[in-house]
Amino acid sequence: MKHRLADLALLVAFAAFPGALSAQDEVGIPLGTAPPAVTIEDLDGQPVDLATIIGQKPAIVEFWATWCPQCERLFPRMEAAHTRYGKDVEFVVIAVAVNQTQRSIRRHLERHPMPFRVLWDTQGRATRAFQAYTTSYLVALDASGKAVYTGVGPDQDVEAAVRKALSNQGTNQND
Repeated sequence: MKHRLADLALLVAFAAFPGALSAQDEVGIPLGTAPPAVTIEDLDGQPVDLATIIGQKPAIVEFWATWCPQCERLFPRMEAAHTRYGKDVEFVVIAVAVNQTQRSIRRHLERHPMPFRVLWDTQGRATRAFQAYTTSYLVALDASGKAVYTGVGPDQDVEAAVRKALSNQGTNQND
């Protein structure tokens, strides 16, 4: 419970001040490292071990919420990257458990479908593993599961992050 309250406080703080971080800020999980293995849930409440997704091929992971305006503005970039690279890269949206429920997420997705796998971080395990202290937080992981890009906000160059994950060139997100 202590971790969940701290996660909630940080998510709310960053959501309230969206300009505090940008796509160029190094945030969250250190580049060149892999997040610890965690199990979260799908929208039906079934367990999903992220290790079965991450480390198999490059992945883009976004921490997201239905109420997040930055996430909404980032969506077209995510969708375009998915259209172009979806066969080679796993796209995963992790819905944070702050002011939303599985039911509200399902309703949102009925009105605004996403072509990505959407998972539910009800206990904040993925939030802690990825050090994701805000929504619209994006992590690009190479095929070995190591972070090669992190960023926050609607102006991220998602395609560049995908290319970095595919090529695994360097660990400096500002390249």
